Amino acid sequence: MEFIYEKNRIYAKNESGMVVAEVTFPAVDEQTVNINHTFVDESLQGQGIAGKLMEAAASTLRQQKRKACLTCPYAVKWFENHPKYRDLRTECV
Repeated sequence: MEFIYEKNRIYAKNESGMVVAEVTFPAVDEQTVNINHTFVDESLQGQGIAGKLMEAAASTLRQQKRKACLTCPYAVKWFENHPKYRDLRTECV
């Protein structure tokens, strides 16, 4: 699956052009984003797509030298299970 990268959003479409996977991380300020939403269409669930989206988001944030507060429950759990990205976390204010 090929991801499409936009500012504060990473997603994938199916052959019909429908969004089937997405993570959004709007800016809180210049240095911080809020990972607030992760979506994977039920036709793709169980294939690790959400984890790949989170890894892509985390890698993007690391490249941009930005931090993330987490309000998406999946993101909270993912970061807890991936200690190499914990340095990217910050508290939401």
